[in-house]
Amino acid sequence: MKREHIFLLFTLLLTLLSFYLLYRILLPFLVPLLWAVLLATLFFPLSQKLHRILKKKKILSSALMTLLVVLVIILPAGFLMISLAHEMIDFYHWLEGMIQAGDLQDLLHRIGQWKIVQWVLERLSPYIDFRRIDFMNLFLKNVQQIGTFLLNQTSTLLKGISSFVIGFFFTLLSLYYLFKDGDQLWLKLKEMIPLPSKERDLIIRRFKEMVYAAIFGGLCIALIQGILGGLSFWVLGLPSPIFWGTAMAFLSFIPIGGTALIWGPAALFLLFQGIFLKGLILLGLGIFIIGMIDNFLRPYFISAKTNIHPLLLFFAILGGIHSFGMIGLVVGPLIVTLFLTLVEIYIQGAKTRKKFGVENLEDSSFRV
Repeated sequence: MKREHIFLLFTLLLTLLSFYLLYRILLPFLVPLLWAVLLATLFFPLSQKLHRILKKKKILSSALMTLLVVLVIILPAGFLMISLAHEMIDFYHWLEGMIQAGDLQDLLHRIGQWKIVQWVLERLSPYIDFRRIDFMNLFLKNVQQIGTFLLNQTSTLLKGISSFVIGFFFTLLSLYYLFKDGDQLWLKLKEMIPLPSKERDLIIRRFKEMVYAAIFGGLCIALIQGILGGLSFWVLGLPSPIFWGTAMAFLSFIPIGGTALIWGPAALFLLFQGIFLKGLILLGLGIFIIGMIDNFLRPYFISAKTNIHPLLLFFAILGGIHSFGMIGLVVGPLIVTLFLTLVEIYIQGAKTRKKFGVENLEDSSFRV
């Protein structure tokens, strides 16, 4: 082996080792860093305008942009999540009280006497032996398990405020420096990508398309679902329609559950109170209007603009949330975008090599 090859191999191994060690160092701060990058990307155009207005006083403009992000996004989101956690705890205690008092059992017994329920049971009885199924105990057991799960999750959320504050500080610190030096850092990162300029620009363009499609598409869907949810609560006379509409807008970013985490318990609450008409109307609005908005618009905003199949996008979002938390809503599709773009570059390269190989073969045959 030549000395140049040994040196090249040693440099490659050393580079891989340094990347691994850097990953290990940044791993505890990976989620705050990703949030900072996402927020900096979202507010980058506004940050550039502010730099120009303040005559390129980057320290002042970066500090003002960081404060703006805190006031516009982070503080309202934190307040909303804490309020939702308290509401979930109150709902659990109310449900537990109904079960202990026997009110829920009486309500289920009355529902079982409805003619439409008895008609459905009669039609299904030749296929299912309902006498062996204790619907009351089965329902109460599942309701208690769901309530306990929600209580445990909200308690964990409230107990994790200290870790949230620490991550919040690292996010703000990273966000400030990204506003201040992000353009220079971006140029250096572009130079570090070991690809020809054409392929490098393709990857960067696909990344930008995915980020903006995920962010602005998600914001549009959240706004529509929040407005529809708030209007539904207001028309039905439910309390705090603005608050619950805002909550549905934030929860719409979650692919499973999402807005149903609000209108679902609200519909059950109305049904348990005996307000059947409003409960059924809210349930229908939630399933066929509020919920369907996500199914129709998200593929248009994200899949159609990034050429990613909706099924692959769905699993990318779920896998991203599982691996990275809520930031996985964007990170998951970005990783899929990188993979698909690299595959496209490889296929294009293979086609180019094949084309040139055929041309060279034809040229050599012609010369012979």
